[in-house]
Amino acid sequence: MKNVTVSMDDAVAEWARLEAARRNTSVSRLLGELLAEKMRHDDAYERALQDWLHRERAWASDGQPHPSRAER
Repeated sequence: MKNVTVSMDDAVAEWARLEAARRNTSVSRLLGELLAEKMRHDDAYERALQDWLHRERAWASDGQPHPSRAER
């Protein structure tokens, strides 16, 4: 594990202390867990986006305009 120093506004630090106490953990562990969750979320989003961008499309346009609402 790596030790780092983090600077934050006083109000954020107070929230972090209260939230850590509510979860019965340390501020350090709370921040580590929050950042790990953010990393997993961002990684999952990026994988899903790349999958969608590289997926072969089964649909294609024949160049005709879309039907108007009245034509549907």
